[in-house]
Amino acid sequence: MLIVQKYGGTSVANPERIQNAAARVAEYWEKNDSVVVVVSAMSGVTDGLIKMAHSLIPSPNRREMDVLLATGEQTTIALMALALHARGIPATSLTGAQAGIKTDRAHSRAKIKNISPTKIRECLSQGHVVIVAGFQGETDDRMITTLGRGGSDLSAIALAAALKADLCQIYTDVDGVFTADPRLVPNAIKLAEISYDEMLELASLGAKVMQSRSIEFAKKFEVVFEVRSSMNNKPGTIVKEETKSMEDVIIRGISMDKNQAKLTLSRVPDKPGSAANVFKTLGGASISVDMIIQNNSPETAKSATDISFTVDKPNLKRAHDVLLGIKGSIGFAGLAEDDQIAKISIVGVGMKSHSGVAALMFGALADAGINIIMISTSEIKISVIVELEKADEALRALHAAFFPVHRNTNP
Repeated sequence: MLIVQKYGGTSVANPERIQNAAARVAEYWEKNDSVVVVVSAMSGVTDGLIKMAHSLIPSPNRREMDVLLATGEQTTIALMALALHARGIPATSLTGAQAGIKTDRAHSRAKIKNISPTKIRECLSQGHVVIVAGFQGETDDRMITTLGRGGSDLSAIALAAALKADLCQIYTDVDGVFTADPRLVPNAIKLAEISYDEMLELASLGAKVMQSRSIEFAKKFEVVFEVRSSMNNKPGTIVKEETKSMEDVIIRGISMDKNQAKLTLSRVPDKPGSAANVFKTLGGASISVDMIIQNNSPETAKSATDISFTVDKPNLKRAHDVLLGIKGSIGFAGLAEDDQIAKISIVGVGMKSHSGVAALMFGALADAGINIIMISTSEIKISVIVELEKADEALRALHAAFFPVHRNTNP
């Protein structure tokens, strides 16, 4: 078998954990499997490098930052190779460039264009374990690039697709994907499987197991992968294409995002083009908008409307400033903001074939005395905005409603 394994920063945080990861790799190599290992920088290293750069200059050049940050993963690949050598296992470390990962020129957020894994195959044919630096690649003119946060997951998924691997494993510090964050909901249940679409929704809605880009790539190239812990040998969660049996489970998981803020434009002239101008301006400033509500302003009846929408909290000030800049041209009366909110979402492909989901969700929140500020829906999710101080309570109330104790969520 050809196996691609990815180890995150906490899984290679120190020499002891690198030894543990090497022992796991050795188990597969000793069964005559071919193994490609993708590693992240050791936990805390990337943040340390960023801090060091900012101590020298407030706004570092992105090209030079890529050169700097790529060293984090390069340290780990060498240490992992040495740990395997100590076990008598032949191993070769490769940077992203040496592994054949080609990207565009968008420094710090590069996209993979193609992978030519010639060197990887050559090393595998010699019986070596190949250790690849995740999070990085190079442009056609040999410039080092990085793929952004979560880029090592993307590197692993992309390599699994390019190599047509039989198995792709994403090792992290959690046992798999749970029905909710087990740190907040102690009786959260680990899922045996989840669809790409459900995983994508959970990732984009606040779940921190994996970044959305890697899941999108896996879906596009039909890479089945397993999220599992590097700290034990328990089975993890398989992420794959949706199957008919998945619809039997109404809700797969519940996520929470406390990184949200709400902006409200009051008394916006109720005429064609007003809303378009607001969101076109925000889009031009690269500010993504999530949930939107529009209703008639109570003060002016049908001549004006109020528009409320959410953005990521780090974008709040910039969005506020951008909107003030167009206040005169749009003609709205006021601008209010609220950063004491959170988004709670339920996700499941089973929602497509089951009724009463929204009623159960809203009823559970009402019973807990939690007010809903905004609502957004799609085919497989319902999201609500609640007060930040009520967020944890809302998460637990919804989990209790949809996942009663002892209920099995797996097919």
